[in-house]
Amino acid sequence: MKKSKSVLATFVFMLFSTMLSLQTFGDGLPVHVEIKEALKSIVGEKNGGFGLNMWATVVDRDGVVKAVVFSGNDRGDQWPGSRIISAQKANTANAFSLPELALSTANLFGITQPFGSLFGLQHSNPVNTEVAYRGPSENIGTLNDPMVGYKIGGINVFGGGLALYDSSGKILGAIGVSGDSSCADHNIAWKLRHKLNLDYIPKGVSPTNDDNIVYDITGVVSASGWGHTECSPEAAEIAGELPKTHPVRSKDKE
Repeated sequence: MKKSKSVLATFVFMLFSTMLSLQTFGDGLPVHVEIKEALKSIVGEKNGGFGLNMWATVVDRDGVVKAVVFSGNDRGDQWPGSRIISAQKANTANAFSLPELALSTANLFGITQPFGSLFGLQHSNPVNTEVAYRGPSENIGTLNDPMVGYKIGGINVFGGGLALYDSSGKILGAIGVSGDSSCADHNIAWKLRHKLNLDYIPKGVSPTNDDNIVYDITGVVSASGWGHTECSPEAAEIAGELPKTHPVRSKDKE
């Protein structure tokens, strides 16, 4: 009888723990399994890169890591270094987006180059290395990824990070994607945000008034200041079509 009660208590505890891990605690952000399934489906599409597996990290408005996922079958199926980069991108997009203005990490590339008005931004707000490299490796990319629940910090100024806005236009945090070329990372992040229904952005600095990547660098100078270097013609073509194939759900367009 005592053994049966012990087994039942263990089962109830495990069930309760799983439920806690899967819920959003009212923050409106997607849960681990939702992000992972969406990422896996998008990685299989043409994104203008090398077709590699990816990491994705979600942070809340305070910069606290809420989820870390990978698209492969094992944590080693993606570039190990891209886990932290994806978290940096999420932190950056959140840190430099506002309720009235969304800036992608791709938008920060040109303006942070030498002689740009934000040169040096990439060296501010360093990564919290104690958070980045804490915990057992076997938990990386799982529900219990060691970064979850902590502020990662870090600034990244190339494609792959986008702020997340709900249907009311409220900024909830951001998502960062890494594991391919920076241009493909942006395309994947854009599609992922769209699939998660968190792209009700206010306005941005791109020609289409959103936070899409801007390709207007001639030599080393961006015409708008918000430009990003081109990785491949295919990636640029896909990005140019994103406002049509995966249009943002701006409140003004609802």
